[in-house]
Amino acid sequence: MKKDLLKVGLAQIAPVWLQREATLEKVINYINDAAKQGVSLVAFGEALVPGYPFWIEPTGGARFNAKDQKEFHAVYMDQAVQIEQGHLDTVCAAAREGEIAVYLGIIERAKDRGGHSLYCTMVYINQQGEICSTHRKLMPTYEERLTWSQGDGHGLRVHDLGAFTVGGLNCWENWMPLPRAALYAMGEDLHVAIWPGGEHNTRDLTRHMAKEGRSFVISVCGLMRPQDFPEDTLYLNEIMKGAGDKEYFANGGSCLSAPDGQWLIEPQVGEEGLYVAEIDHARVREERQNFDPAGHYSRPDVTKLTVDRRRQSTLDLIDD
Repeated sequence: MKKDLLKVGLAQIAPVWLQREATLEKVINYINDAAKQGVSLVAFGEALVPGYPFWIEPTGGARFNAKDQKEFHAVYMDQAVQIEQGHLDTVCAAAREGEIAVYLGIIERAKDRGGHSLYCTMVYINQQGEICSTHRKLMPTYEERLTWSQGDGHGLRVHDLGAFTVGGLNCWENWMPLPRAALYAMGEDLHVAIWPGGEHNTRDLTRHMAKEGRSFVISVCGLMRPQDFPEDTLYLNEIMKGAGDKEYFANGGSCLSAPDGQWLIEPQVGEEGLYVAEIDHARVREERQNFDPAGHYSRPDVTKLTVDRRRQSTLDLIDD
């Protein structure tokens, strides 16, 4: 039945690194292309706007009070996204005009946390061009902690999209059983996992989450090759020297699994592109016959999860 069908797009692209407006322009071009192909949901990689902090590892980012690290962070902050300043307005307009929902990974300069700390945020924009959730990554991974702050549970939300209920997580959050369980309990049956890029992350976990949740699972990755760094990149020679002979900083790996763990799109490595597939909600209902993690195969009398979705702040203002 047509009501069960949804066309989804996986936009595997490299950013115009540390350049917010140029990267957003590229994102909008892919949104427009997806809309022309009849896609109802298009997703982009983690931290795509303005890019993943690829400088940290090759430049020894853990050196305390290092001048180059401060300079990188200042540029990163300047090029990060402030939603309150309208930085995503053009993306919302493209979603509205194309009647297409969007998941987009950004670096958010959060005004409600003082405006000078950065969060790895997953933004959901609906088909009417409205920002419906901003999920700040709960726990940055390894060197990410040198530039990103810890998020909160405010963005752990799902959204109705056709016959589906869609939700998502950032990168290694997808390894965290409790956030996954929270989304399952909210009715998620289409999961979007966004990554900076890495087939080593997506090949096993995507299929695992699909079989665990009996849901369709999309993993969407960024891509970063040495030639993707702009020529005027800060400390570019030091980055390349520290990286050695890397062919990729992020090799992609975008893919799509059905609820039984079978590939609909196998991991795509090394190339930019828009990968499109049509998914059928009937497949979810079929696989939930024998396992439903938040329904008939749960025991809330034995184990139950509490989720705090309040937006965390250091300030409560009490005015006259």
